[in-house]
Amino acid sequence: MPDALSTLAANWASIYAGSPILRTLIGFAHVGGLVVSGGAALVADGAVLRAVRGGHALRERQAADMNRTHTVVITGLLFVVLRGVLLAGADLDTYLESKTFWLKMGAVVLLAVNGAVMLAAGRRIERGHDGSWSALRTTALVSLLLWTVTTLLGAALPNVS
Repeated sequence: MPDALSTLAANWASIYAGSPILRTLIGFAHVGGLVVSGGAALVADGAVLRAVRGGHALRERQAADMNRTHTVVITGLLFVVLRGVLLAGADLDTYLESKTFWLKMGAVVLLAVNGAVMLAAGRRIERGHDGSWSALRTTALVSLLLWTVTTLLGAALPNVS
């Protein structure tokens, strides 16, 4: 690790370790962002899966709703990532060596990619391309899986390497 990054991480770790209030607020912001973004995503994914089986009017309404909900999901996920950087920075050496951490980071990247594919499919549907419902259904299923896996890995992170 470069000296400047090492010094920054050491200083942050000292500040973080010395402040129970800061640890609580950052931990809460991380979990709170997960609850908001993940919760919104799970509700939207379920609605997409119901809309796939519904009529044309339901599908149109759901595509528009999903695209609006996506803004909440992306904002919440960014909040989670930014707070996660602070959490990881407090014990950088441990996290950089943790297989569970890197698996979680991979799941977060896959969530972001899946979200981009989902958003593109939703926009195609709004423009009248009903054939994109298959892609939207698939990305909703993948989203449900990835949110679950990411949350599990986050819960496991303090307990395994």
